[in-house]
Formats: sequence, structure tokens, C-alpha cells
Amino acid sequence: MRMARLVEDDLRSYYHCVSRVVDGRYIFGDEEKRFFRKIMRGLEHLTGVRILTYCLMSNHFHLLLEVPADAEIRPSEEVSDKELVSLIRPLYGQKKARQVALELANCDQHGFAEKKEKIRQSYLDRRGKLDVFMKELKQRFTRYYNWNEGRRGTLWEGRFKSVIVGNSDEALLAMSAYIDLNPVRAGIVDDPADFVFSGYGEACGGSRRARCGLGLALQEERQVSWEVVQSSYRKLLYGVGVESGVGEGGQATRYGFSHDEAIAVLESGGRLPMWQALRCRVRYLTDGAIFGGERFVERVFQRNRDVLASPNRDSGPRAMRGSQWGELRILRDLRVNVFS
Repeated sequence: MRMARLVEDDLRSYYHCVSRVVDGRYIFGDEEKRFFRKIMRGLEHLTGVRILTYCLMSNHFHLLLEVPADAEIRPSEEVSDKELVSLIRPLYGQKKARQVALELANCDQHGFAEKKEKIRQSYLDRRGKLDVFMKELKQRFTRYYNWNEGRRGTLWEGRFKSVIVGNSDEALLAMSAYIDLNPVRAGIVDDPADFVFSGYGEACGGSRRARCGLGLALQEERQVSWEVVQSSYRKLLYGVGVESGVGEGGQATRYGFSHDEAIAVLESGGRLPMWQALRCRVRYLTDGAIFGGERFVERVFQRNRDVLASPNRDSGPRAMRGSQWGELRILRDLRVNVFS
């Protein structure tokens, strides 16, 4: 039985979302990734769902999203027509924004108050909704890709996966690093800054929005400079990432280990430090449902008991295996293939 989506409507919340291309096909080239990112940033602007970091791979993507609490979303009547037009422009383009501005002005001129409100709400009702953000992101990219390739039908393997992430420094940073290290784990780059289709790579390229997102992941105030955020986050990535270099005598050195080495450690009864475990694909971070401190997991579990697949379960937090995870806990205790 598929578990319903877990949500926290009345609290600011964080989600790790993952979606994969059907049949594992490699469809994301640079052009596709640029278009996907354009849609993603446009939806961020319209919906208010913030992107802390992300990674666009060849056949799947990862997003770490901040969803505002219901109380943080301004009432529709406080959003002026001019502000509404500015909200939709990045996603719909200048031509569509100008058209909407003219429609709203026309409604005012002829006293079409009901029609005007319907136009406004068609955009404003989408603010602060995770499912709307993800649905439109995937649907818009599907239409673009299918049109270009002359194909029809679904492009994605069902609905997206999501894990609720605790708002503690440890949980958010562990998830951020896991996402930004995807291209390193895949052997695409040695330095995560070189992968431009990730939150960290985009930030290193000068993007203000990407830099702000990483600042939120670090739980820093918005006025903190990029130099401070960059220094802290890069230290984190290189604490858990794979580095390459040249040792004494010109011999190549590699800090880290392979997937097979990690499995060997686990089979021998050893436990990896968390900073080492994040170099592997950790299924807890994509399939665990809730990820954070013990009190956080228990609170979200209790708030969502009516939609859980196991209603008779007494408590939520479960310890994670295979690594030294400290105080972090998960909802789903994976029995096999923690690292895959």
C-alpha cells in the first residue's frame, strides 16, 4: 500500500524531492537542464517555494525545498496587480505578463470584478504548495521535451518521492551535501563547484538565488556575505566529498572510498562516519519519509498518523543503520540495501 504524502501545512517545512525519468533513460543534456532550471526558478518566484539546493542529473533530479507555512503566505488582497504581474513574469515571460496586466486593467475599466478575481486567484492560489510546484515543474518540462522529440506520453516514473527534512543545522546540511555531491559520486566531476547544474555549482557561477538558497541551508541570516557561506559550505562538501590530488613523488592520491569498499565495511560489522556515508547513495535520504532529530520525526509522525500505511504503529523515530548518524533519525527503517 502506497503511503500518502506527509505534509505540515501550518509550519515552515523542508522536503527532499526526487523524480526519475521513465525506464531510466538519459534525456537531460545541457540544453534540457537549462530549460528545466528556468522553469524551476520561475515556479520558485511565483509559488514562494524556495530552492535551497538541487542537482540535475542525466536521468533524474534532486531538489531540497523550503515550503512556507500557511501563515507566512500574504493574503491575496494584499498582493497588488503590479506585484502579481511581476510574480508571473519569470515563469510565463514578458509577453504573457503584459497580457495579464492588460486583462486586469480591462476588468477594472469595465467593472468586471468577478472575472478579475478569478484571473488573480488562478495564479495566487498556487503559492506555498509543494504538490503544485512539483506537478507544474514536471508537466511543463514534459511538454517541452515531448514537443522537441516528437514523442507522446509520460516522461516520469510515477509521482515524485519526498522526504520531510528537519530544520536543524545537522539535518539540512547533511541533505544539502548529499544532493550537491551527486555528480562527484557519479564520477562526473572531482570538484562539486564544476557541476553547473547544481545549487552549489550555480552559486559558484555567481547566481544570487542559488547563493541565497545555500545560505538558508546553512541557517544563516540573509545579510551574510557569499564569502562566508561559500567558506562554510565548501568545508562541509570537502569533509564528505571525494577529493583528488597529487602526493609526494608525483603519485596520484584519492581520499575516500568506492561503493564496494563501503559495502565491505558494513559486511564486516563496521559503521561508517556520517561524512563518509554521504559519499554513497544513501537510501534513507530518498526513501525514509521523515529525516531529522528524534523529536522532529516523532512530531511529524504524530501529526500524520491518519495517512500512514501502518496506523497501529506507536512511535515514529527509528535509528539508521550503517553509519554514525548521531542524533538523526528516520521514519522508515530500511531492512536491506541501505547503500545502493
